[in-house]
Amino acid sequence: MGKCIGVIGGSGLDNPDLFEPEADLVCETAWGAPSSPLLKGRLKGTDIEIVMLARHGREHAIPPHRVNHRANIAALQEAGCSAVLATTACGSLREDLSPGSLVVPDQFVDFTRNPMTYFDSFAGVGMQHTVMADPFDASLRRALLDSAAECGFKAADGATVVSIAGPRFSTRAESRMFRTLGCDIINMTVAPECILANEKKLPYAAIAMVTDYDCWNVDHPALDIDEILRVMAENVDHILQILLKTFPKI
Repeated sequence: MGKCIGVIGGSGLDNPDLFEPEADLVCETAWGAPSSPLLKGRLKGTDIEIVMLARHGREHAIPPHRVNHRANIAALQEAGCSAVLATTACGSLREDLSPGSLVVPDQFVDFTRNPMTYFDSFAGVGMQHTVMADPFDASLRRALLDSAAECGFKAADGATVVSIAGPRFSTRAESRMFRTLGCDIINMTVAPECILANEKKLPYAAIAMVTDYDCWNVDHPALDIDEILRVMAENVDHILQILLKTFPKI
């Protein structure tokens, strides 16, 4: 039996052309329904099974603060996934990470507010305090970085991503604070997913595409949704190429 890899597609990064779809699975978990049905299929010419989930729903109707991360991670595990790769758009908190840059983070800072644990009670399971010192799986990160290099793309090896609740963007004061805290990129979903995957002992890594400079530097234009979408459209194929190279390495 081949491997089964979960893919969480972020904004503009949930393209089913990654594989040959075989089934659309509508499922329910103990934490409710995931953001979308699970699109299950196989990587062309292999026995590698891929399960894709659209983080914000297939019509992008679910805002970041309403994403049911607990159901999403649980659904992928229950579908048989032994690893999860996530794609995401992000803002840059560093001058050298310009729009279009690719980043494979190795740390996070969590500023989200929703419940981000499966352990609402320790009754019957004992104390559960998940070790989170190195939250992103090292071997998955290496596979993403090696694949990016093979595709001829530069991807930053390591970064701290700060996840905020959203759906609003940061104020300039907040953006500067995150820089002071040592954060490199900013988004609204990676930290919750990473936390929950670790609680499920499910290896997790993410590849992020920088779409903007957030708002910390007045020398850069203020955030503009149309510009962010343009950058994503120009660079989304790079991430798809990297994923196709990564799957066989897992």
